Amino acid sequence: MHISQSARAAHAPTAEPDLRHHGDVEVRGMGAELTDLAVNVRTGTPPEWLRERIAESLGTLAAYPDGRAARRAVAARHGLPEERVLLTAGAAEAFVLLARALPVRRAVVVHPQFTEPEAALRDAGHTVERVVLTPEDGFRLDPRAVPGDADLVVVGNPTNPTSVLHPASTLARLARPGRILVVDEAFMDAVPVERESLASRTDLPGLVVLRSLTKTWGLAGLRVGYVLAAPDTVAVLERAQPLWPVSSPALVAAEACSAPRAMAEAALAAHVTAADRAHLLARLAEFPELTVQGPAAGPFVLVRLPGAAAVRSRLRGLGFAVRRGDTFPGLGPDYLRLAVRDRATSDRFVTALRTALDDLSGRSAATDGPDGHGADRAGSGAGTAGTGGGGTAGNGLTEARATR
Repeated sequence: MHISQSARAAHAPTAEPDLRHHGDVEVRGMGAELTDLAVNVRTGTPPEWLRERIAESLGTLAAYPDGRAARRAVAARHGLPEERVLLTAGAAEAFVLLARALPVRRAVVVHPQFTEPEAALRDAGHTVERVVLTPEDGFRLDPRAVPGDADLVVVGNPTNPTSVLHPASTLARLARPGRILVVDEAFMDAVPVERESLASRTDLPGLVVLRSLTKTWGLAGLRVGYVLAAPDTVAVLERAQPLWPVSSPALVAAEACSAPRAMAEAALAAHVTAADRAHLLARLAEFPELTVQGPAAGPFVLVRLPGAAAVRSRLRGLGFAVRRGDTFPGLGPDYLRLAVRDRATSDRFVTALRTALDDLSGRSAATDGPDGHGADRAGSGAGTAGTGGGGTAGNGLTEARATR
């Protein structure tokens, strides 16, 4: 582990990534027609039984939401007392509550990871320090890289976008009195047997675990998640919430997805995802110019590919949306995140990727002139086409410039 990596990143003269850019941008508007490998929501969801449960709740909309049953169900699902559970309008609300309600002196976010925690902290007026993990270390965390006096530390597990699953014992070393340790486990239910989860731990001081129902159950539009923490922390966060923050349909979903039947279905889905991921990784190994960061544990993989921005743009023309990596601190324009799909979809994607690489390679060779700049011009032209709302990076660089 390069412990000094954080300091180097803090002073590097690089453009700031757009923390508010997310994968859904890739599939808006005309992008809705593309095969979606940019968003990590499981396909074929929500299942029919869950849609029926949510639809039945519409008859109760005249009454104010009552979250007691859902709270009991979530607590039972994790073997915790109810006072350790706070239901939220998605995990994103939890990040805002943590940033606004807790007294924070020195906030540290471990990157690359989901960018909303840092964005929420900055919006609340906090200065945020970054511990930036590196591909040389497999994007794995050494607890010694985190400043000892940090009183708020945020880390994802498994981490988006690297798909790294940190050992629970490693993360537990970050917990200490006087520190809030936030572990974002939004993708943990996609990991078989939820190994390395800290959700049920009550012995670690300051531990806050965040969960989301968005990814496995296909409920991004319903907005439902929850916080697991010590009762006093839950009470502070709850006081910062508006009244009735979670809708009745979302509460019904939280209760239903915490039931034994749903947990069994999620467990099976996690094993299917792991098998589909292995197939995708085997197919990606066919490309010598592409490096897969790993080992991957989530329902997505991170790849490094020279000229990735141009490849991404060409893939859109071939019917596939993938997630750009340059909006994550610690990554750059040569990274792409790919959602794991079924094997047939992965095979179609591999065919499109091979076509994209062949097209760009042929175009570069055809246009390369004696000044040596032809390939650069070709890559730039490809990088500006078909961006579907994501053509300009949040750091002010166009994708054409990012391919250089």
